[in-house]
Amino acid sequence: MTPVRVLIVDDQVLMRQGLSKLLEIEDDIEVVGTAADGADALALIPDCRPAVALVDARMPGMDGVALIAELTARFPGVAALVLTTFDEDDYLFGAIRAGARGYLLKDTSPDELVAAIHKAARGETVLGSAAAARLMADVRRPSTVDGSLTARELEVARLVGAGATNAEIAAALFITEGTVKNHVSAVLRKLGLRDRVRLALRFSGR
Repeated sequence: MTPVRVLIVDDQVLMRQGLSKLLEIEDDIEVVGTAADGADALALIPDCRPAVALVDARMPGMDGVALIAELTARFPGVAALVLTTFDEDDYLFGAIRAGARGYLLKDTSPDELVAAIHKAARGETVLGSAAAARLMADVRRPSTVDGSLTARELEVARLVGAGATNAEIAAALFITEGTVKNHVSAVLRKLGLRDRVRLALRFSGR
C-alpha cells in the first residue's frame, strides 16, 4: 500500500513535532512536510505533494479556514482535515464551507486520527463527535423551506437520511441512478445545504 502523504500545518512547534513523531511510526502514513501557517503551507505543497493537509483552525496570518479555501481553489487534490482545540461554530462551519474533509479536536485518540487521515485521503467526510453533534443540531433546526420539495424529492431526501445509496434509492423508487442524483442536487439547492452529509443529517430518523 502506498503511504498517505501528510502535510502538518500548526503554529505550535511542539504540536508539529509531536504529530510528526506520532504519524511517522505508521507504515501507511508519510509526513512530507510541516508548516507554521497557511502561507508556509501553500508554498510547500507544490514540492511535497501531500494527499492530506492536517490543519489547525487558529493560526497567525492565514488561519485554517482561509488556508482550506485556498487549498480547495488551488490544490483540489489535497484533502484538508482540521485538527484543533477550538470547538467553535465559526471555525467548524467556516472550515466545512471552505471545503474541509473533516473536523477533529486535539483530544482525538491516535487511532482515530490515523483512521481519519485515511478516510480523508479516500475522499470521505470525517467528523469528531463534538463536531458531528454541532452539525446535526444545525441541520435539524426547523426550516420553512422543506415545503418547497416535491413529493418525489422528499422521498429521496428521506431515503438519504436513512443511509440508502443512490443505487438503493433508484431500486426502491423504480427510477434511474441519474434521476436520483438530479433529485439530490435539487434538494440540496432548495434547502441551501452544502453536501449529502448535511442532507443525511437533516432527514435522519424522519
